[in-house]
Amino acid sequence: MDHLQTGKLWNDNAEAWTVMVRAGYDIYRDGLNTPAFMAMLPEIDGLTGLDIGCGEGHNTRLLARRGAAMTGLDIAGRFLLHARRAEMAEPLDIRFVQGSGLALPFPAGAFDFITAFMSLMDMPKTPRVLAEAHRVLKPGGFLQCSITHPCTDTPIRRKVKNKQGEDIAIELGGYFRRVEGEVEEWSFGSAPPEVRSRWPAFKVPRYTHTLANWLNMLIDVGFTIERLNEPAPDDDVTKQRPGLADAHIMPYFLHIRVRK
Repeated sequence: MDHLQTGKLWNDNAEAWTVMVRAGYDIYRDGLNTPAFMAMLPEIDGLTGLDIGCGEGHNTRLLARRGAAMTGLDIAGRFLLHARRAEMAEPLDIRFVQGSGLALPFPAGAFDFITAFMSLMDMPKTPRVLAEAHRVLKPGGFLQCSITHPCTDTPIRRKVKNKQGEDIAIELGGYFRRVEGEVEEWSFGSAPPEVRSRWPAFKVPRYTHTLANWLNMLIDVGFTIERLNEPAPDDDVTKQRPGLADAHIMPYFLHIRVRK
């Protein structure tokens, strides 16, 4: 599967995805992943930033509110339609551009920093995407990304429950099997059945790498690894959002910051 086919799948997902995330059904994003990402982020006030795979623009707007001059990029035009509508309703001087991470439509050294919230693992030809990110960064600039954790987002993954029905472990398998464009179908489990029934399941292409592959790809294009994080919810968060309790068992996400 190439990047254009991948982009078409995400374009088809965009309408349902936007409605459901804006209704609060992506509890892992709102309750864990994005807050941890923003806590790890360096000071960006006054810097120029690029958000790769910006989707409907939620996280791009959070970055703009921190004082960065933001550009959001996505291959899916329907996502950008929603992002631009949000920008018109509440202007934050964000520029939204349609394009592929494999061929960023910007000159070399155009940005002080780049973010990629849960997008890089959904793109083919990862080394090329990372090389493009390196190219458009200024010397000394950084890339910070979140991805599904390569050690736990394996082709085989099943929850193990105790006699009380509580999640206590996860069975994993196929870690070293490379997945290249296989399509998974799923929806947000926190959405009630009547909401999920209104929309087709998301069709999400998977491109997997081992942890060593990810780190070595970043090093090979010229980045220096600066910071890593495996976010987990604390007790206060799980009291407010019980659906996040399983993220205590194993890390679902990996956050990486590298510098040019």
